[in-house]
Amino acid sequence: MKISFVIPAYNEEVCIPICLSALEQEIGRNGGECETEVIVVNNASTDKTKEIASSFAFTRVVDEPHKGLVWARRAGYLAASGDIIANIDADTKMPTGWLGKVIDEFGRDEKLMALSGPHVFYDASFLTRFIARIFYIVGFIFDESSEFLFHNGSMLQGGNFVLRRTAMEEIGGFDTSIEFYGEDINIGRRVRRIGKVKWTFSLPMNASGRRFEKEGIIMTGALYLLNYLWETFFKKPLSTTYKDIRLKKK
Repeated sequence: MKISFVIPAYNEEVCIPICLSALEQEIGRNGGECETEVIVVNNASTDKTKEIASSFAFTRVVDEPHKGLVWARRAGYLAASGDIIANIDADTKMPTGWLGKVIDEFGRDEKLMALSGPHVFYDASFLTRFIARIFYIVGFIFDESSEFLFHNGSMLQGGNFVLRRTAMEEIGGFDTSIEFYGEDINIGRRVRRIGKVKWTFSLPMNASGRRFEKEGIIMTGALYLLNYLWETFFKKPLSTTYKDIRLKKK
């Protein structure tokens, strides 16, 4: 098994060194159970993102001049050589055991095509983290019910989802017509047609809660929920615009 980590990065000079340091530690803890590669996609950055990412010897930086999250994920996927594609974000900090869980899940279930888990917002307030947890629980219950009733369960979390390459090849890769919201659900819905999509709370990923803190937990949560519903039932996201929210140097 070879796992390719793909990390889209647009003006992430503050977050990318934290992300890569945590990833390097987790790969080191893995003890050689599988081969890995790390691809950082410099997505039209105007800061020092590319320079910082390139300073990590274990990373490979590829450029995607067309700005957009899905375009960046696509560029990373096309550059990757692994049979498992792990999509994480530049503002994430990989926790201990994440990689081992992925290896275990894909190693013992050949029918598993996509795996995902929740974000834990390490820099958000207690209230934000609590409400986010409720959102995930409600979303999981709804997704399981949708799977049981309509066979269209598709819950994936952007920045914390892992795909089998064969599944991506069969569905034709990423849909670059999507700007931001709904990109993860779109992948989950399409992969669900050909194989198993699994959500587990035992695969958490530490991530920045900057969007919730900036735009508000209720408003942001509502946007994610509406786009989840639209993508699930109407096969396209509701929102066509989004705001870039980046952390600044202190």
